[in-house]
Amino acid sequence: MADGFGGSMPLYLLIGFGVAVLLLSQRFRVVGRIVSFVFMLGSIGLVVMLVAERGRFDPTFARIASFLQLDGKQQVSGKEMRVPMASDGHFWVTVRFGSVERKMLVDSGATVTALSSATADAAGVQPDRSPFPMIIQTANGSIRAQTATVPELRIGNIVARDLPVVTSPAFGDMDVVGMNFLSRLKSWRVEGRTLILTPNHPQPTAN
Repeated sequence: MADGFGGSMPLYLLIGFGVAVLLLSQRFRVVGRIVSFVFMLGSIGLVVMLVAERGRFDPTFARIASFLQLDGKQQVSGKEMRVPMASDGHFWVTVRFGSVERKMLVDSGATVTALSSATADAAGVQPDRSPFPMIIQTANGSIRAQTATVPELRIGNIVARDLPVVTSPAFGDMDVVGMNFLSRLKSWRVEGRTLILTPNHPQPTAN
């Protein structure tokens, strides 16, 4: 019995601490204001995390994240494109296919650039007429994908033309920049928490 009660002591202490804080906040206005302030900061932090996370997939949240400067914007510095690491530990770039804009994950482990079916449709990218689909090995197993060609893919001052890609409904909402794009660059590297992309022929940044 004593062991069972002792194992529950941290819970009792936590409950007791919570009750004490509530009683003090009611008794002392200053403490109450501090508690309210801490709660408000926690709520704001939670909202910021939600907006930053959802902004990669939802255009509405992306606009909010951009306005609040939560999206870790890529920047052109001289001839280089500098991409800060996101809070999830990955590098995300803003990619344009004509008038269509998407957030895409940069993955050096992916051989080919991959587009979700929704992104391919929005960008007007038509699958190649091939009777043989491509089989791609992923962490979740093999999936069937169709090959296609993107006429122009733009990331800041970098432009890739006639870029081979794969597309599949199995990708869900995920779009990935793969090695077949990175290998076209003059160089690419990671310095600390920044991905640096250097094109062979820098292009004017699209507005």
